[in-house]
Amino acid sequence: MRWIDWQSPAAVLEKLIAYEAVHEIHGWDDLRRRLAPDRRCFAFFHPALPDDPLIFVEVALVEGLAGAVQPLLVQDGDDNAARNRAARADTAIFYSISNCQDGLRGIPFGNFLIKQVVEELKNELQHLARFSTLSSVPGLRRWLTKRLASTGDPQAALLARIATGAGRPDTAKSDESLKPLIMRFCAAYLTRRASTQEPADPVARFHLGNGACLEWINWLGNTAPRGIQESFGLMVNYLYDIETIESNHEAFVNDGTVMRSAEVDALLAAEHISAPNPELAENTTP
Repeated sequence: MRWIDWQSPAAVLEKLIAYEAVHEIHGWDDLRRRLAPDRRCFAFFHPALPDDPLIFVEVALVEGLAGAVQPLLVQDGDDNAARNRAARADTAIFYSISNCQDGLRGIPFGNFLIKQVVEELKNELQHLARFSTLSSVPGLRRWLTKRLASTGDPQAALLARIATGAGRPDTAKSDESLKPLIMRFCAAYLTRRASTQEPADPVARFHLGNGACLEWINWLGNTAPRGIQESFGLMVNYLYDIETIESNHEAFVNDGTVMRSAEVDALLAAEHISAPNPELAENTTP
């Protein structure tokens, strides 16, 4: 594992721009911001490919639990201000992880990378108290619209304003009435037991299987067109607690238990979800 910063070889930096798969890097100024003093980037390398990462993760050092990705991507060229933010930070937010080599897909590099980065950051910045992701939910819209479209559920009419709107990505941003409905459906989607059916969402499956806890669901966490189209703009915090990673992993792998916070349970209990089939409503209690 290597820490990549602005002084790393240009060949490596060029690969970051080319391989970023979650939040596109828009040129060198954007990359420099992501490597600023209040940011970290770590990658796995192989001796046979010294300038070509196998996988890399981008981290933001912030105060509190970040709920939206756009503020993390704002360009800011003031390195002194960034150092001050890093000194005040109490949370490390993993906001992007990208596999770089198609031929190595399926090998769990990401599991090892995140856990090793947590240990590295704990040693470097002992004032950090929390390690969390800010993750997309790429399977949500597809999962939800497929199930609601085949029923007479009146809630489908509300969601259709977004679900059928490939050219109307701003609907979720302008219609707050959809927020409680979509938030509850997302909580149900992410907490289905793997013993019944694994979460269709690949990001959820990765982090829950890696021992993280489903901490919070953020409304309009990603207002980019891709975020709106894939997940109505929702983003998720998966919390990595060193003390519970192994027990969370075992619970998920052994019986499909999705460890989550009281806040997520409150979303599930806030109001009954009229479900078109039992899969939507099952296993929504602690």
